[in-house]
Amino acid sequence: MQPMPTPQHKPGQITAMISSTAFDLPEHRAAVKEACIAAGVFPIGMEQLPARDASGIKVSLEMVDQADIYLGIYAWRYGWVPDFDNPEKVSITEMEFDRAIQRKAVEDLREIFIFTAHDNHPFIKNDIETGDEPQRKLAAFKTKACDGRVRREFRSAEELQRHVGDALRDYLRREREKEDSPQTTSTPKTSIPHNLPSLQPFFGREEELRKIADALDPESRTWGALIDGPGGMGKTSLAVRAAYDASADAFEKITFVSLKSRELDDDGVRDLSGFLISGLAELLNELARELGRDDIAKAVESERPRMLLDALRGTKTLLILDNLESLLKPERDTVFTFVKKLPHGCKAILTSRGRIGSAAEELILEKLSEDAALATLAKLAETNPALAHTSEAERVTLYRETGGKPLLLRWTAGQIGRGSCVTFTDAIHYLRSCPEENDPLEFIFGDLVEDFSEAETRTLCALTYFTLPAKIEHITTIAERDETETERALKSLINRSLVVPSEELKTFTLVPLVADFLRVKKPEVLRETGDRLKKHVYALVVENGYQKHDRFPVLDAAWPTVAAALPCFLAGENRRLQTVCDALDDFLNFSGRWDEQLALSLDAEKRALAAGNYEKAGRRAYDSGWIHGLRGQAAEVLACADRAEAHWREAKTGARERATAIQLRGHGYKSAKDYPSAIAACREAVDLWRSLGRETKDVATGLNALAEAERMSDDLDSAERDYREALRIARAVDYPEGVAAYTGNLAGLALDREDWPAAEALARDTLRLAETVGKQESLALNSARLGQALLRQGKREEALPHAKRAVEIYQMLGSPYRREAQQILAECES
Repeated sequence: MQPMPTPQHKPGQITAMISSTAFDLPEHRAAVKEACIAAGVFPIGMEQLPARDASGIKVSLEMVDQADIYLGIYAWRYGWVPDFDNPEKVSITEMEFDRAIQRKAVEDLREIFIFTAHDNHPFIKNDIETGDEPQRKLAAFKTKACDGRVRREFRSAEELQRHVGDALRDYLRREREKEDSPQTTSTPKTSIPHNLPSLQPFFGREEELRKIADALDPESRTWGALIDGPGGMGKTSLAVRAAYDASADAFEKITFVSLKSRELDDDGVRDLSGFLISGLAELLNELARELGRDDIAKAVESERPRMLLDALRGTKTLLILDNLESLLKPERDTVFTFVKKLPHGCKAILTSRGRIGSAAEELILEKLSEDAALATLAKLAETNPALAHTSEAERVTLYRETGGKPLLLRWTAGQIGRGSCVTFTDAIHYLRSCPEENDPLEFIFGDLVEDFSEAETRTLCALTYFTLPAKIEHITTIAERDETETERALKSLINRSLVVPSEELKTFTLVPLVADFLRVKKPEVLRETGDRLKKHVYALVVENGYQKHDRFPVLDAAWPTVAAALPCFLAGENRRLQTVCDALDDFLNFSGRWDEQLALSLDAEKRALAAGNYEKAGRRAYDSGWIHGLRGQAAEVLACADRAEAHWREAKTGARERATAIQLRGHGYKSAKDYPSAIAACREAVDLWRSLGRETKDVATGLNALAEAERMSDDLDSAERDYREALRIARAVDYPEGVAAYTGNLAGLALDREDWPAAEALARDTLRLAETVGKQESLALNSARLGQALLRQGKREEALPHAKRAVEIYQMLGSPYRREAQQILAECES
């Protein structure tokens, strides 16, 4: 090999320190020097044995300090071990490596590459250091140097030269990609208000993005785009990227709703969340909430698509509806009919594993291109040192082994350098060893579970129970770990693509497949976590539920945790389940969670019947009927009244429960606008309650219901009489909530009569009482009543703050009465 001319270092040129024992590797060092020069990297290193004194050590370590890259080349000599200033008794070669590690840790050194002689490399006897101690130290040093790094073995100086050249060129290419990366590699931003999730580094799919952009063009006649394809192809990422790219001129709002808590398998739809309401109801409710129309979630489910279309009219909204394969076919058909009817100015992007309609810009996603996959891996390598040391050839092999499937590509790349996948070769072998009948993702997750720390395991097990995005404090409580430890575990799990964060890392959800494996691999931890969850939530709802309206904000803040526990209670002991239902009854009604209350009541009714608890079964049927009554579903209310009466008859309860069922029937008649029947049923209920006691809370409640029916039939005098009698009894039995409610109803009656001064006085009295009781709904209703009474008397400025307060509270509650309050507010502001 001809000696290379001495190179001259150019300003800004990257430098590489060649570290090795010089006695046995002169040809190899020359070959490495040549590889550096060919790659445009300036080589530095001692070309002869360093002086065996402090000056030699100093010069060697200074060269490491001057370098951008460290090249470690190790064969069969451990090297000189200085006998001064060397308490660890290590060789100067190992000192150089240790200095490189120190600089890399503080990001003063860019990269460390390790190359070791293969066992089949021919060496002469003098090239191999004799003695057990040097060889023991050499073996330990090699293990340390290669730990967590991809090493390359060489059988000759020429092969070493090729390996070094490949490593340097690959490194330089990655550096150029960082500097010259296109816009798609940056974190996407948009000025349009949105709730989009954060997006992992995104590469490729330019043609698909163009097609979606065309479909979203306001001039396009389509409703939007459908993205379908097998799982793991990046459908969600493409939809989110397209939304981030949408023109701010085209849309005023972007709304993202995902149904990833459900999964379709060979047996049909499997509900991974384990919660209560249908996938379609979840989708429609979330859309309503994102549009600021919580009242729609309280409507009859079949009416919600029409109400959502009305709410979208006149807006420019882009909807992203994700993972629609989770829905049953009739539900998917409803969604497709809905998007076809979107008003002008609105568009949608749907993702599904299968086609759900036609006449859209349909995109069937296939594997990533090789260039996009390599760009993805280069980006991931920025935070994975082991992956960063891999060559382009190795990355191409991974691309081929994963079939260009983005999700599998990311997951596999994320394991390199962790657990059993110490090297890239390990990861490829890992994939190749998957049985043909198994999904490679399942194979990967099965191994990952065993590699979790205790904090990660507890965090994942806690997330398994959450059906809603959970905050750190929610997870910390159930995992029984401090917040710092939980946050650290979450970051690790996010990096491994096992946990999905919100855009600002405020809430977290679990990848469903992981939950499946935890159920199999960590059943004991899951059981312990479930027990902690149930105990925590049981205490929470009992302490803050029932009629403790001032404590309802505590339950509202903890709702993701409460929701996570409900499936556990439904599967557990009936007595505890019924206590939870009793405690949550008022809260669910008060907070507008009518779907949840209805679903919980129906399931709890079945559980009570199975346990032979007919008394609680009747109560749950009554609760279901109450929600149907709030929605004006007369037939459903009457059916619930019949069930409640039958259950209580079986339980051999008394007149009190019989009167309750009769009054519920009266509510059904009111919903059907059969006021004579409603009045007759309410009177019968009052008579039964009076047979148990002339002045009780039940009698007051019954008289109020009777007065409502009389008022709706325009018999205002009878209504006033019965309201006042209900109010008198409520005062006599110290029923403050009733006193506030019935006083407010008298104010409403005065409004019907257009007696504005009387309505004003009664509404002011009610507000004072409602402040004491702390029931927000009553505060909103009577603020609206007071605002209306003042407005009709020409006191517009005085009415304004009361109208605003009503709208604000109704908006917080998601109440359907918000519209009436908004009309009053609009009049005040006009």
